[in-house]
Amino acid sequence: MSSRLACANRHERRWTALLLGSLLALCFLNGTTTMAQEKTEAAADPGENPFPGRFAAPDLDGGTEWLNTSGPISLKELRGKIVILDFWTYCCINCMHILPDLKYLEQKYPNQLVVIGVHHPKFDNEHDSQNIREAILRYEIEHPVVNDSDSTIGRNFNFSSWPTLVLIDPEGKYVGHQPGEGNRELFDNVIAKMITYHRAKGTLDETPVSFHLEREKQAPTPLRYPGKVLADPAGGRLFISDSNHNRLVVTTLEGKLIETIGSGAIGRKDGGYLEAEFDHPQGMALVDHRLYVADTENHLLRAVDLQAKTVSTVAGTGEQSHGRLTVADGPQPAALTALNSPWALQYLKGTLYICMAGPHQLWAHKPGSDTIQVFAGTGREDILDDQLDSSALAQPSGITTDGTALFHVDSEGSAVRRVTLGAQGEVTTVVGPHDLARGRSLFEFGDIDGPATKARLQHPLEVLFHEGQLYVTDTYNHKIKLVDAQTGQSKTWLGTGKRGTDVKSDAVQLSEPAGLTIVGEELIIADTNNHRLLAANLKTRATRILAIEGLQAPAPKQAPPADTTPIQDIPAQTVKAGKTTNLQLTFELPEGFKLNKAAPLTVQWQAASGDAVVDAAVLSTRQKLQTEGLTAHSPVALAGQGSGVYTLTISYSFCRDGTGGVCRFGKVKYKLPLTVAAEGAEAIVLQTREE
Repeated sequence: MSSRLACANRHERRWTALLLGSLLALCFLNGTTTMAQEKTEAAADPGENPFPGRFAAPDLDGGTEWLNTSGPISLKELRGKIVILDFWTYCCINCMHILPDLKYLEQKYPNQLVVIGVHHPKFDNEHDSQNIREAILRYEIEHPVVNDSDSTIGRNFNFSSWPTLVLIDPEGKYVGHQPGEGNRELFDNVIAKMITYHRAKGTLDETPVSFHLEREKQAPTPLRYPGKVLADPAGGRLFISDSNHNRLVVTTLEGKLIETIGSGAIGRKDGGYLEAEFDHPQGMALVDHRLYVADTENHLLRAVDLQAKTVSTVAGTGEQSHGRLTVADGPQPAALTALNSPWALQYLKGTLYICMAGPHQLWAHKPGSDTIQVFAGTGREDILDDQLDSSALAQPSGITTDGTALFHVDSEGSAVRRVTLGAQGEVTTVVGPHDLARGRSLFEFGDIDGPATKARLQHPLEVLFHEGQLYVTDTYNHKIKLVDAQTGQSKTWLGTGKRGTDVKSDAVQLSEPAGLTIVGEELIIADTNNHRLLAANLKTRATRILAIEGLQAPAPKQAPPADTTPIQDIPAQTVKAGKTTNLQLTFELPEGFKLNKAAPLTVQWQAASGDAVVDAAVLSTRQKLQTEGLTAHSPVALAGQGSGVYTLTISYSFCRDGTGGVCRFGKVKYKLPLTVAAEGAEAIVLQTREE
């Protein structure tokens, strides 16, 4: 959620101008460039800094913990790099939207740009580093993140709204900042010009850097951050959006695997189950033999034909909409209308209702038609009760029905809403603050049971109607709440309020649950951050893990990039015959750097020609080496006497003082002629030098 739109006030316009400089004026944000700008750009002196830093940027001191890296990072360590600081919070849909833009820039400028995420929390739950770590893994973030739980870094950089990107030049100077989303082209242009200038000046460091990512510590799991679940009692099926595996899982109601839908690769390809692609799908709705899917990060509405076993696209262009339609705009062509983070679906009386989280609205589509339209919400992010076309929603993320009305949860407003249909339809609040001045409803949250006027939730993501009650995933409180659909009376139904995995006692623990459905006498829960489903008895609340036998994580689809590391010839060595010899490496690193013990140092042997003097088992593995200071060693099993030629690929990482968060990759390849004889050295001795 963006607490203010980009360029919303004079303060933000002033600082934006610092970023754009003389080459890119504010109208560039709207996708246009004036003739005057073009003349200014053409007339600029090539030797003049197009984006001069105004002052030395404050350092990054004051964070609670550094994640996705092996240690704290200072801007001094990043001198020579262009740096983007991404001020974000993981609940925020707008913050999610800029992650693809940041990834695009990181991949386009891998040796010139470093992105640092500064996690500035909104909700209480977001102060916790472990919860941020889960968000890093769920959103697949590949740059360092610092937990700014005390707002120290935010104050130093005058932070005011989520998301905000801050630009720092290779000389450590603050250039400016830009709030809001949709600024990929802007930053791409600015970074390209900065690279040209600082490369010519000699102030750009293009040495590759690496970070010790959280994902390197994770083992595969059958489900990966499951988002939503949907029961089909008539068909005897359970559908699961296996969100971070980019697929749907279909089981029996008892949890026996039937099939998976989607290859597991990120994409938007239509076709059969094995070739179809999704991008972090969430909510589902079953209409006859068609399963509709909110393909969230593709910004698409998809349909699965369960008889033909095919996936097709119903609505959306595959690009995120940055515009805003209203109820008054009426039906739009489904195939030509860009969507914005569809998150949850509910079918009712011939219409499919869509929680469109990005523009803070509910949309509607009649299955079989070729149109889609806004159903409720102005697009303003708030909790305001009113008619369908004048009410305000806040990141709707879960939806259900009692057969007559709709109920949905607004996660950013921590509210449960009721939506009535028809010409006089309106949106009202069942639980949660509403109709407060200046958007204060977005910041009134907690964990309080009781009557509707006093009850508080914290970022709920799902709601399910059953027998007059609403089951709500009180996601950031790690609970399931039970809310009376008429009175709003709220109470904790399951969960201690502390994240965990225990299901064997009365104190059942959850971790940011996000999906609910009912199978018989049990509530099925997508226990998202625990990568599992739970089944809780509706009467006794006895809880068990619903395991899916035979389900495995999808195999990686992307082939590793070709290794272009040059092979260096080194002098032949002779070692003494025996069962093993010792490989000994000595590293010569730049001053102030040490080998990174948090990252593996490995050697891989390949036979090039000659006799088999090294045991075949050595050739089929990537051996880890033990390090002591600037030396590393490992035993090498020998096969017998003779001479052979081997290629050794040595991969390592080194950091400033051995503990810094900024590390550099190292890889060398040696062509080693090796002889094993009755008389020879006790070890293979190599030296690696890093400039």
